[in-house]
Amino acid sequence: MSLRPTLEIRKSVPTMEGAGVKLHRAFGFQDPSELDPFLLFDDFRNEHPRDYQAGFPWHPHRGIETITYVLSGTVEHSDSLGNTGTLGAGDVQWMTAGSGILHQEMPKGNAAGQMHGFQLWGNLPSGQKMTAPRYQDVESKDIPEITDDDGTTVRVIVGEFWGKTGPVDGIAADPQYLDIHIPAGVKKTFRIDTYRRAFAYVFQGQAAFADASQPTGVLLEKEIVGQEVNIRDMSGDRTLVRFGTGDEITVQAGAEGVRFLLISGTPIDEPVAWHGPIVMNTRSELEQAFRELRNGTFIRPAH
Repeated sequence: MSLRPTLEIRKSVPTMEGAGVKLHRAFGFQDPSELDPFLLFDDFRNEHPRDYQAGFPWHPHRGIETITYVLSGTVEHSDSLGNTGTLGAGDVQWMTAGSGILHQEMPKGNAAGQMHGFQLWGNLPSGQKMTAPRYQDVESKDIPEITDDDGTTVRVIVGEFWGKTGPVDGIAADPQYLDIHIPAGVKKTFRIDTYRRAFAYVFQGQAAFADASQPTGVLLEKEIVGQEVNIRDMSGDRTLVRFGTGDEITVQAGAEGVRFLLISGTPIDEPVAWHGPIVMNTRSELEQAFRELRNGTFIRPAH
């Protein structure tokens, strides 16, 4: 066994998307080879409806897959093919945009007005970029959850882990997507296939990853007694940990325990031509996609 070194610890960056949704971006619109086959990862977590209720109105996708995982609140979605649905707490949607789709995603808070979820973009290889779009909507109850003797729990969203297989299948990058909680003070080692690119995203508590220093809180604006103040948020670190090659990672949970996503996938290792929500292999393919958007031929007829 070889321990994966920690290449980088990156704080997610506050940004705004859609019609004015405040979120934090861990990576995206940077070097696409860095975490190939993954392109972008957003953490949308808000306490106030004004920060998310405008949502993500109609927009196109082509050449990628989007993975939405909801922890609190709901996300209502609809698309140009007539699909509609609602993702609730613990639910997952894996959308293969393929040849092209127009859709919208409208978040709503829980009873306390809170909304929390993640969206990951996965690239498609050239031979699958123009496949027919499809959805996989998975309810929370259908996601296997395993509890180890030391209290560690793992939700297996995609891939195989500890003898369980996640309900999402047929994904180009053959990814593994795990939601892991480790209790306070517990040290745990997890196997990852050597040939996969891998990252962790800490969103509750704290931990040290192998040779990495302990993630620290992110400086955030929060409203306290009606005033916007900058504080160090230690309840959800919003920290990306990017790993090098190896067979396993080791995590030492802090005093409050830690909850994080552990995501890995097989690199596609192809050229990337990328603009906004459309990702192709060449500039000419990208230009064609935008011509089709303008002339109304972007959505391919179903076969």
